[in-house]
Amino acid sequence: MYPQNLNHKISVAPMMGWTDRHCRYFLRLISHHVLLYTEMVTTGALIYGDQNRFLTYSDKEHPIALQLGGSNPRDLALCTHMAVDYGYDEVNLNIGCPSPRVQSGSFGACLMKEPDLVAECISEMVQVSRIPITVKTRIGVDHYDSYEFLSQFITKIAQAGCKTVILHSRKAWLYGLSPKENREIPPLCYETVYRIKQDFPQLRIVLNGGVITLEDVHAHLKQVDGVMIGRVAYNNPYLLSKVDQILYDNEHPIPTRHEIMEAFLPYIERQLKQGTKLVTVIRPTLGLFQSIPRGRIWRRSLSGIPHDSKISVVRSALEKISNTF
Repeated sequence: MYPQNLNHKISVAPMMGWTDRHCRYFLRLISHHVLLYTEMVTTGALIYGDQNRFLTYSDKEHPIALQLGGSNPRDLALCTHMAVDYGYDEVNLNIGCPSPRVQSGSFGACLMKEPDLVAECISEMVQVSRIPITVKTRIGVDHYDSYEFLSQFITKIAQAGCKTVILHSRKAWLYGLSPKENREIPPLCYETVYRIKQDFPQLRIVLNGGVITLEDVHAHLKQVDGVMIGRVAYNNPYLLSKVDQILYDNEHPIPTRHEIMEAFLPYIERQLKQGTKLVTVIRPTLGLFQSIPRGRIWRRSLSGIPHDSKISVVRSALEKISNTF
């Protein structure tokens, strides 16, 4: 298990369809310290489905957190116990997703309106766990968007045993906006997150939403304990290459993009031998050469490849991009 006393200054958000095990392994090659989250996994999927499929990961992915979706305290406790057994470093409860599918399961952002139930869920999870139980939520939902409402919600979950709260700095609208629009239209309100940290100094407060540069991370860390970044880590993963040196005083040299891919090739080969399609494994690498001269050669070479493609396609793309410098 990864040391629990490490201060995770930066993390990559749980993103459905994005932060799968291949993505996490790839990102770990870029930064040793960034905290990685799984995609959200529902309690039903773990209890009635294939546990190994959802919970298995590489030891190299540490530090890694499992994000759960659910609203039944006993089910969440059972799944937390599973996470502990599998060696995760943290379990996170999703109280922030506004998608209709999530709402239909009575979890996600709609649970902000039921703080007593959330507190009961956390209490049950804490009782069976020796690893941190955290919550990712919004600063408000629908017309429940006053600072007083948010403060009371955080008070409830803190009393239940939650010591880390990840706050997406936007409110959520449960109806009328798509999940994508909920990430863009409600205005960012960083001051609300800063104020929560001031009013709850005993809690670890992590800010999420609209963070796209390491300069942004630095600015927010003056006010809060940690920062969570989202899709920018997927679209431009090399952003994380300087994290270890800048935020953790790590003296190891920053890896080049080519070194990262060379380190990823053995993993790709292992996955292909296990029957995984190449297109699935390399998807998180498509943005690696973003913002460099002729970097689109890499993306073009690997986008839309046949499902039966071999690793030679990747080696060829790497050679093409190498020849541009």
